[in-house]
Amino acid sequence: MESMFLNRLKKNHAHLRKWARRIGTEAYRVYDKDIPEFPFTVDLYGTKAVVSQFDEGFEDEAGLGEAVCSELAAYLGIPRDDVFLKIRRRIKAREDQYGRFDALGVVQMVEEQGLKFEVNLSDYLDTGLFLDHRASRAWVRSQSSGKRVLNLFCYTGSVSVYAAAGGAVEVCSVDLSNTYLDWARTNMRANGFNADAAAFEFLREDVATLLAAFARKGRTFDLVFCDPPSFSNSKRMDGHFDVQEHHVDLLRACGAVLHPAGTIFFSNNNRKFKIDADSLGADFSLEDVTSKTLPEDFRNKRIHNAWLLSPRSRPV
Repeated sequence: MESMFLNRLKKNHAHLRKWARRIGTEAYRVYDKDIPEFPFTVDLYGTKAVVSQFDEGFEDEAGLGEAVCSELAAYLGIPRDDVFLKIRRRIKAREDQYGRFDALGVVQMVEEQGLKFEVNLSDYLDTGLFLDHRASRAWVRSQSSGKRVLNLFCYTGSVSVYAAAGGAVEVCSVDLSNTYLDWARTNMRANGFNADAAAFEFLREDVATLLAAFARKGRTFDLVFCDPPSFSNSKRMDGHFDVQEHHVDLLRACGAVLHPAGTIFFSNNNRKFKIDADSLGADFSLEDVTSKTLPEDFRNKRIHNAWLLSPRSRPV
């Protein structure tokens, strides 16, 4: 007899695989904590799958995670070793989320909307491709022709690849991790771009420090993509970062390097986040685009929030 989990997953998959084929993605979510008794998400990456089990405060004495993985493998007709189980607990810092916890090195390329990305299925909590920002990346591609694009907190550079694919004349990718910057270069090369070309920069810098340096030099960008962590206390940065506490200063710093006709795409995944429109309103016009960027394959519609910020015109 099928479990409630597998029954729901099959129904989801029947619809979503057609949708995924239509939009051209091999990486998508087929189960999103639909049933409280099965606190999992299931993401497909080509012929492999990642199951994330969320710590709900009870011991998994019955081996529920393993049972779900075995059911999933049997349904998909793939080896159990091609289903990767991750246990997600409440994180205290960004490095807890992005740090390596294994060294199996199970990587593969997946296609998304005509582009290719390397994902690591075994060694990190996240695979290197945030599936909930698929539409955000597509928006960046649509806006990048002839533009200078700055991708802050760039992670593995998927947004940078989309910008390059959209015809950006300059793409600057910024992160504190050399590992992720190297990964971003790999993704650039996988899509036929010369990652060593002058048009593509990969900078290991603290975002606040770099933005201040760019502002002093008078360097500007037409599009700034800013998707910071909710919280970080990395040893490689001064102090700590809290998106609720520091987003006004961060966005004003982005504004200082933004062309007068430019746009900031700002997003984060803090469910309790409230943008300080009163403080930012003097400098920017704000458009909430969350509903336009939410993915069809996510049941959780609070997975992220997003805004477009444009500088208010100033008298000459």
